[in-house]
Amino acid sequence: MNLDLQKVKRMPIMFALMMGAFVATLNETLLGNALPVLMKEFQVGATTIQWLTSAYLLVVGALIPITAVIQQWLTTRQLFSIAMITFLIGTIVAATSPSFIFLLIGRVIQAIGTGLIIPLLMNTLLNIYPAEKRGSVMGVLFLIFTFAPAIGPTLSGLIIDVMDWRWLFYSTIPITIISIIIGYYYLINVTTITKPKIDVLSIILSTLGFGGVVYGFSASGTGGWSDPQVYWSIIIGGLSLILFAVRQLRISNPILELRTFRFPLFSLSIILLIIVMMAMFSTITLLPMFMQSVLLVTAFQSGLIMLPGSVLNGLMSPVTGKLFDRFGAKVVIIPGLLIVSIAMYLFTGFTLESTSLQIILTHCLLMLGVALVLVPVQTYGLNQITPEYYAHGSAIFSTLQQVSGAIGSALFIATMSARSHSHLAQSSNPDDVTEQLSASVAGYSDTFMLGFIISIIAVIVALFLRKNTKEKQAA
Repeated sequence: MNLDLQKVKRMPIMFALMMGAFVATLNETLLGNALPVLMKEFQVGATTIQWLTSAYLLVVGALIPITAVIQQWLTTRQLFSIAMITFLIGTIVAATSPSFIFLLIGRVIQAIGTGLIIPLLMNTLLNIYPAEKRGSVMGVLFLIFTFAPAIGPTLSGLIIDVMDWRWLFYSTIPITIISIIIGYYYLINVTTITKPKIDVLSIILSTLGFGGVVYGFSASGTGGWSDPQVYWSIIIGGLSLILFAVRQLRISNPILELRTFRFPLFSLSIILLIIVMMAMFSTITLLPMFMQSVLLVTAFQSGLIMLPGSVLNGLMSPVTGKLFDRFGAKVVIIPGLLIVSIAMYLFTGFTLESTSLQIILTHCLLMLGVALVLVPVQTYGLNQITPEYYAHGSAIFSTLQQVSGAIGSALFIATMSARSHSHLAQSSNPDDVTEQLSASVAGYSDTFMLGFIISIIAVIVALFLRKNTKEKQAA
C-alpha cells in the first residue's frame, strides 16, 4: 500500500497502538516482585516460577514471526482488536486462576495478544514516518515500551504488600478495555491485504525451536547441563530452528523473510540487541529475588529501589533517538555498551551488606546503558534494509528481543540456582542460615559475572558498526 504521508493522521493511530502496547509490555515485568510471593502461594521453586516470565516472553517471541503474514490477511484495526481482546481474556484467566497451571495458561493467552500488538506497532511506525524522523519517533515509542515495564515492579510490589496478588491482573483490565475502544474508532489500515498462504509447518518448527531452546536453558537450573532433558531440549530446539530457517529460504511465502540477514549491518544490530536484552531482562528478574531473599526487603521496597533506574531508562529513550539522528550509531551505542559492562561488573560485588543506595545507583547505571543501546541499535538495523523488508525486519527484531529476554532470564536464573547449590554443597554446615545466605550471594555474583562477560563481547561486536546509517543495498 502506497500511503500519502502528508495525509496520514499519525497521532490518533500511534496513540491507539501505544495504549495497547503499554498494557501489554507492562505485563512483562508486572510479576517481577511478585515471584517470591507466588513461589510460596503455589509451593514451587525458582526455576518453575520463572516460567511465568519466560513463557510470556517465549510465546510472544514465537508468535511475532507469524504477524508479518497475518498483517497481510487482516486490516490494522482487525488485528489490533483481536490482539487486545485475546490479551483481555488471558488477563481474566490469570486473575481468577485457582492453581499455578491456570495462572501459567492465563499468562500464555496474554502473551498471544502481546505477540500480535508489538510488531503491528513497529510496522505501522515504519510505514507512516519517513526515515529521517524514525530515530526520534522510535525514541518516543521506546519511552512507552520502557515506562510500562518501569512501573511494573513498583506497582507489583505495592499490590503484593497491601492487596491480594490477583489485583496484579484486575488492575490492568480497565486500561485494556479503553485501548480496545479507542483502537476500534481511530485505527485505519496501513498495510496491503494480499492474503498469502500460511505455512503451518513453519509455525510448528518455529514454536518447537524457540520453545525447546528456552526450555532447555530453564531446566538446566534443576538438573544441570548433563541432564538428558536439558541437552535434548536444546538439541531438538536447535535442529528445529535450522529446519525452520531452511524452509523459510525455500518457500515462496515465508512467515519470516530471513533474507533480511543479507544486510550485514542489520545482522550485526541483531547480535547487539540479543545481548542487551539478555542483560536487561535477566537483571529485572534477578534483582527482586536478591533483594527479597537475601537482603530481606519487602516486595514494595524492592520495587521502589528499581523504579529510578527504570524511569531513567524510559526518559532517556527519546533523548537517545535524537542523539542517534544527530551523531550516528557508534557514538551512542559503544558508550552505552561500556556502561552496561561496568554496571554488570558492579553487580558482582553485591553482598549481605549492600545498601539500597548502592543497588539504586548500579541499576540506574545499567538502565542508562541499555537506553543508549536499544533505540539506536534497532533504528540503525532497520535503516539498513529496503522497504519491502520492513514488516519482516521489525518482526525479526521483535521476535529475537522477546526470545533473547526469555533465554536470558532462564539462563541467568538457572545459573544462579546451580551456582548457589554448588557453593552450599561446599559449605561445612549447609543447614546454617548464614551459610545459605552466603551461598546465595556467591551464586548471584557468579551469575552477574556471566553477564559481564557477555556484555564485553557486545562491546567488541559494536566496534564493527559503520558511521553511515542510511539504507544499504543487500550484500
